[in-house]
Amino acid sequence: MMLNQLKNEMNALANPEKARILSGFFKTGPGQYGEGDIFLGITVPESRRIAKKYSGMPLNQAEQLLSSRIHEHRLVSILMLVHRFDVSDRKGKKSIADFYLKNTARINNWDLVDLSADKILGGYLLDRDRSVLRRLAKSENVWQRRIAIVSTYHFIKNNQFDDTLRISEMLLDDKHDLIQKAVGWMLREIGKKDIKAEEKFLLKHCRKMPRTMLRYAVERFPERKRLLYLSK
Repeated sequence: MMLNQLKNEMNALANPEKARILSGFFKTGPGQYGEGDIFLGITVPESRRIAKKYSGMPLNQAEQLLSSRIHEHRLVSILMLVHRFDVSDRKGKKSIADFYLKNTARINNWDLVDLSADKILGGYLLDRDRSVLRRLAKSENVWQRRIAIVSTYHFIKNNQFDDTLRISEMLLDDKHDLIQKAVGWMLREIGKKDIKAEEKFLLKHCRKMPRTMLRYAVERFPERKRLLYLSK
């Protein structure tokens, strides 16, 4: 009943024009990373409101929602998990983190990863063994690799950089621009906390880093320094 109510509420918010725009933005064409994704045209704030309203939904129903080909269904499911993780006790957080890891194949676009990986997986692993992230970083699945690096954002916020730097090294040769962008983004976030730590990594690796990765990493540098790194 709860799942049907949620879907009906989302259908009422559908906007075909926005759906058309989002389908192009998230690369849903043949051979593109979002191939086959269907959009309703619902905004993220609207999705957040629905997710909070239905955050008590049982995990088996949340899993059905996460299995949908409709992008916003999966987004709302992910946002529900983030909300539940925030308010759960230690046992509840483990259940949600386990659920997240079980369903990484369905967390299959960059917005779904970026709105959840650090908040759920990063938050759960802050005081635990993090070897699962290195396993994900070796995956052939681009979204699992992105989950691996973006999860470390939570560690960066807590002034812990080692895992980000280690996984960044693992992904230095990644050919996918969504991974290159994510690694560069995380390196940039390290720089906001400790510019010396970022530059130590860059001085070692900048000559072999993909251009996109390096460009994202040095985006906030003063112009002269940014151009110096890019010239390398």
